[in-house]
Amino acid sequence: MLLKQLTEAMGPSGFEDEIRDVIWRRVKDSVDALYTDVLGSLITEKSTSSQGPKVMLDAHMDEVGLMIVHIEDSGLLRFRAVGGVDPRILVSKPVAIGADRIMGVIGAKPIHLQKPDERRQPLGFHQLYIDIGAVDKEDANRVVQPGDVAVFTTKYGEIGDNCAKGKSFDDRVGCGILTEVLQDSYALPLIGAFTVQEEVGLRGATAVAHRVQPDIAIALEGTICFDVVDAPGHGQGTILGHGPAFTVFDGLTIADKRFLDFMVSIAQKNDIPYQFRRVRGGSNDFGSIHQTRNGVVGGAISVPVRYIHAPAQIISLDDYQNSIRLVKAILHELAAGAWTDAAASSL
Repeated sequence: MLLKQLTEAMGPSGFEDEIRDVIWRRVKDSVDALYTDVLGSLITEKSTSSQGPKVMLDAHMDEVGLMIVHIEDSGLLRFRAVGGVDPRILVSKPVAIGADRIMGVIGAKPIHLQKPDERRQPLGFHQLYIDIGAVDKEDANRVVQPGDVAVFTTKYGEIGDNCAKGKSFDDRVGCGILTEVLQDSYALPLIGAFTVQEEVGLRGATAVAHRVQPDIAIALEGTICFDVVDAPGHGQGTILGHGPAFTVFDGLTIADKRFLDFMVSIAQKNDIPYQFRRVRGGSNDFGSIHQTRNGVVGGAISVPVRYIHAPAQIISLDDYQNSIRLVKAILHELAAGAWTDAAASSL
């Protein structure tokens, strides 16, 4: 299954080789051209000789992870975060290190040995380590070196009412949408960009946008979903199962209202449920893309992800499928000139 392959592949920021290979195999027979850039982003092209606006669909391949920075004499591994990882959720979590998937467990001082004031304080990275069962530093060095990266080991699985759990829906869910969308044909020039290093600064998307110079761009993302017990309405971000989410305002972007209204109208026309992302924090690759060269019109479509950036995350498969439907419908409308008509009427 596509989402299983995508979420279980390793690919923290700067180390996207494995996930890139998975995607390459999935899309190579559905596109006209396929290549990588210097940073490692995977770029696809379809129907580039067609008339119409050049559209770039973006999904970042990288996930948050951990990097080994020091090996203690005891053989325990010190690490730091690659991307936004909350240290409070890490204790006792299993991880896989490097291409050989060396297994380890994140440890800390047992609660039995903590002083009362220590128990009241959340653990920081300096209090955590990864235990791979090594007897000493020399033993650990045989299989792990500083600079190696680790990811969580959660397996993909479907649960509850058409939901799924996995380790890296941010943004393998966007990679899945883009992969599915590329299976169809569209009467316009289409660039599919699977980008690198989003979690550490939107770096891959910046380079790709400068290279391909799109007229329109849409970032496909997994986004904050905090719809659990006692979550205030304005702080929920999104709600699981309520459809793909449009970004209005985030840390780097204020949506182009004309294009936002256009995307909303396509959702309504096709009876696709949708919602608006209701928190300002964070951003996505469109925050970088829309600032390139003379500016790029477009926006972001996101799938709500509960427990985002955590070892185990949850999505609604209905939201995922509706996002695929929405993106395909938008592309067909763009090919038919609907956006040109909508933009002209708003002037």
